[in-house]
Amino acid sequence: MELTTQIGGSVTDGLAYLGALTRLGGRAAYFTFVAPFRGKPLRFESAISQAMQTGVGALPILSLITFFIGLILALQSAYELRKFGALNYVASAVAISMTRELGPLITAIVVIGRSGSAFAAEIGTMKVTEEIDALETMAIDPIHFLVTPKFIAMIVMLPCLTIWANSMGILGGALFGVAQADFTLVRYIQSSLDALFLRDITTGLIKSVMFGITITAVGCHEGLSTGAGAEQVGRSTTRAVVVSIFLVILVDLIFTALFFFVSER
Repeated sequence: MELTTQIGGSVTDGLAYLGALTRLGGRAAYFTFVAPFRGKPLRFESAISQAMQTGVGALPILSLITFFIGLILALQSAYELRKFGALNYVASAVAISMTRELGPLITAIVVIGRSGSAFAAEIGTMKVTEEIDALETMAIDPIHFLVTPKFIAMIVMLPCLTIWANSMGILGGALFGVAQADFTLVRYIQSSLDALFLRDITTGLIKSVMFGITITAVGCHEGLSTGAGAEQVGRSTTRAVVVSIFLVILVDLIFTALFFFVSER
């Protein structure tokens, strides 16, 4: 009986948490797409600043990680393809793997570590120091003032970072292709492009937009839910990272299954 109660409580808490994220995302979407036509202007300067921190600031580490991921994929693919004398398919394997799955997913995980945690820490600190209460006292909606610029920055920059990650992954694979598989750089890039269809790229970009919404909602929700004290800020930041990774994987699964069943029709 206790086990059933615990499972039921966990499910209820999980659904309530998803409901809170949906409400937060809905309000951020309202302030982004509807409120500007009703006299509440967007905070473009803040959104641009967030985009620079979220996007441009992530380029060095993202480039390095995805380059190595592409090289690893090429090595692992070649390990099996060599048995069948099919090393010429290494470029195709790397390109499809990066654009459909690993590019958006690795980008999301890097952004969670850099920006999702920062959102929770920033807003959590403001909550502890009562700056959120001060905004409400001045009739400023914290969602409009704090969350919406982050929301805009993430849904714009995540697809851009994903395209960059895909490119770096393909270049990583090209290093192996040129060094070990008798490709020239031009032929490797051409083989990668020939293997890709528009749907391979667009499915990854759609996922990246959903990842950006998820990361922003979780990070900001955890920040706004922070309790009193510095320790609570640390817990909110940790929870934001853990929950974001879990939900990003879940969103990835849902959309991958959706695209799979749609492509069958």
